[in-house]
Amino acid sequence: MTLGEIFKAYDVRGPYPDALDERIAEAIGRAVAVHLRPARALVGHDMRRSSPSLAAALIEGLAAQGVDVTFIGLASSPLVYFAGREYDASIVVTASHNPLPDNGMKICEAGALPIGGDSGLFEVRRLVEQGTFPAAARRGQVVEAAPRGAFVDASLRALEARRSFRVVVDAGNGIGGPDYAELMKRDTPLRIVPLYFEPDDRFPHHHPNPLDHATLDDLRRAVLAERADLGLALDGDADRCVFVDETGEIVPADLATALMAQDVLAHRPGASILYDVRSSRAVAEEIERGGGRAVESRVGHAYMKRTLAEIGGAFGGELSGHYYFDPPSFAENTLRALFAVVNLLDRRGTTLSEAVRPLRRYAQSGEINVRVPAVAPVLDRLEAAFPGGAVSRLDGLKVSFDDWWFNARPSNTEPLLRLVIEGRDAASVERRTGQVLAVVREGA
Repeated sequence: MTLGEIFKAYDVRGPYPDALDERIAEAIGRAVAVHLRPARALVGHDMRRSSPSLAAALIEGLAAQGVDVTFIGLASSPLVYFAGREYDASIVVTASHNPLPDNGMKICEAGALPIGGDSGLFEVRRLVEQGTFPAAARRGQVVEAAPRGAFVDASLRALEARRSFRVVVDAGNGIGGPDYAELMKRDTPLRIVPLYFEPDDRFPHHHPNPLDHATLDDLRRAVLAERADLGLALDGDADRCVFVDETGEIVPADLATALMAQDVLAHRPGASILYDVRSSRAVAEEIERGGGRAVESRVGHAYMKRTLAEIGGAFGGELSGHYYFDPPSFAENTLRALFAVVNLLDRRGTTLSEAVRPLRRYAQSGEINVRVPAVAPVLDRLEAAFPGGAVSRLDGLKVSFDDWWFNARPSNTEPLLRLVIEGRDAASVERRTGQVLAVVREGA
């Protein structure tokens, strides 16, 4: 893997030390300093065994270029985003749910707004590849801070539910466990049952990727065994989550967006709510039914956050389980996601399964990944093969008909075409999936 290949659409990610090592981490620190020109930066890292040394090298690069750095040690991505709002730049060393030997970085500018490929990340890559940096007038100072308690307390201001809720939280041995352990110290109506809170980069119990539903089996069993009201599974860096209802049924992340939107709209009537192009039609319908303005977006946290800022939105959610709160930074916060759901259930006096049931009015294929030689010709073939629908090129290709739609787009992280199809029922989705895949594979 080349240096250019570890710079993705909205983060840096690759195997340690073959593609990403301390030398490159230091160069990234210098490049961020040159590109963003921050006076102050914040750095945290996840629990991977390579993360402390990569973070130290990153900090060295920033300080060598004259940037004052606050180091917060072990931290989830949401914690870094929260604390980073007061800084000119913030960086978390993490590869999210990727297994060893991978590691990476998520880089934000002022206000904890992420930089992606089209908003500065590839300029950082160019500076790293160039490898020469100007001498700084001074060396930056490095101090340490511990903002986790403040993060939990600030998040708790959104918790309004008064009814007691028993919640199983599966941290998957990622870096989210300490945030929820801190929550358990507070006097709240939430009774948290911890599952795999100990950070461990071997991920001994299961892969921390809640979009892989096989990883939710332990959570589903625990919800039933504990007679819990709901369950929550986190990914490796705790910026994504998936819910399980009291019957052990998985709640699709886009439908969870629709539920959270109702809580947001209760406080901000008429607000704009963002959802990604893969989300069920039920999401936009529920937002509009609640009096909000439903706005479709490209996939990816860098795009979602910037679009929310541009439209003055109040909240956004993705099919991948990213949920964006708190303008202007619109940082992911799984605590806030949990609080929004229990607020709604408390207000309605209902269970999670009952709240989700009316939203399950369409059938969806789930995300299908197909390797193709080149994505652009496939999209052109698909558009020609399905005439008469409403066409959008916002993110790949989306063609919408009265009774079904499909979205096909290039992966932001892998050489794949990602396909989602939705229709009125499972039989029609199966039929349409076969038709779309036949066109996709014509040139294979």
